[in-house]
Amino acid sequence: MLKPVAGLQVGGGEVERVAIGGGAPLALIAGPCVIEGEDRCLRIAAMLADLGQRLGLPVVFKASFDKANRSSLQAFRGPGLDEGLRVLQRVRAVTRLPVTTDVHLPEQVAAVAEAVDLIQIPALLCRQTDLLVAAARSGRPVNLKKGQFLAPDQVGPAAAKLLISGAQGVLLTERGTSFGYGDLIVDVRTFPRIRDLGLPVCFDATHAVQRPGSLGNSSGGEPALVGPLARAAAAAGIDALFLEVHDAPEEALSDGPCMVPLDRLEALLKDVMAVDRVVRGA
Repeated sequence: MLKPVAGLQVGGGEVERVAIGGGAPLALIAGPCVIEGEDRCLRIAAMLADLGQRLGLPVVFKASFDKANRSSLQAFRGPGLDEGLRVLQRVRAVTRLPVTTDVHLPEQVAAVAEAVDLIQIPALLCRQTDLLVAAARSGRPVNLKKGQFLAPDQVGPAAAKLLISGAQGVLLTERGTSFGYGDLIVDVRTFPRIRDLGLPVCFDATHAVQRPGSLGNSSGGEPALVGPLARAAAAAGIDALFLEVHDAPEEALSDGPCMVPLDRLEALLKDVMAVDRVVRGA
């Protein structure tokens, strides 16, 4: 059975409260890679809310207002801060799901914290001290994505920056480790080692199958591996699962090759939840 770790609370008040870690059930963080418009975000969020209710799975909606690390200067980055936060607040109000998005600069944090329930730190920025301190002082819990260049024990000092700076809960997300050029490897030993830090661990199963830069001006992926890796992570002990999902991945403006089609999501989640119940002794 999973041993207890420090938990965090996401949402509450006018939106659903989602507990992660601390003995809480498995949670799902999901949504499209980037905000592609209000209508699409609302449609995807409504489907996630319905699915979460039917499966008994707590859901946090995720979408980015800016993808600042796209491979190409010509690639779609998103609607920007103001419009992106407006859309996320609309999703929050209509679906009552807590929401999360990523920040890239310390000066973005205050505005983002007013609009979302969980602040996400991108993997490539996981050691940026000023960004971590600003996020920690925002009053929101923080999801710190482990850099592709870090071993599990090396994420501890980055997490400590958040905790020392007063973060209202820290979640650590694994998304694979760089293996040569253009490939990522998921080491299942990562999950218990991160939990040994006393913090809840999340697995980003869609970015873990990414093939960085493999399409020249964008990244490719192997979406057929999302399910096997997610089940393996559940067996190794995770507190939350992160998935980028889309109603039409072939039309997605960012990370389409990695995302899970919404019509395949329920079957995938049922498999992962079955493994999770065994690990938890439920």
